[in-house]
Amino acid sequence: MRKKNNKICKQSGVIPYRLCDGKVEVLLITSRKRQSLVIPKGGICKGMTPPDSAAKEAWEEAGVIGQVNTQKLGAYKYRKRGNIYQVHLFWLPVEKILEDWPEASQRERIWLDINHAAIIVKENSLKKILQNSQEQVRVFTTSD
Repeated sequence: MRKKNNKICKQSGVIPYRLCDGKVEVLLITSRKRQSLVIPKGGICKGMTPPDSAAKEAWEEAGVIGQVNTQKLGAYKYRKRGNIYQVHLFWLPVEKILEDWPEASQRERIWLDINHAAIIVKENSLKKILQNSQEQVRVFTTSD
């Protein structure tokens, strides 16, 4: 009998966003196998802060660049291949959208109204974060 792995792997991720016609849109990307829509996330790189590592993931996975808000938005957990991952989330106001990026051939990206994004993502705790964070992101966009 295999021992269950209780170690929690720490990750950081971003919710890339923009304001379009007064509405908050967030960027979701396809998973590598294109089975679901997810946010850019990954393991925290050695020597990097969680927000900086999350910004790197946004560039690699989604081809977007911006200054990550260092105030943690929240966290959620998910299970993959027997491991438990905890993702610390940060807002990323998108300043630049690249035409070519490291994982462009492996992923597609889609801009969605934040309400629609909350419906589409699979992870329930990520759904709740998106549903509950609309006012917070509006504060960021109006204070810029």
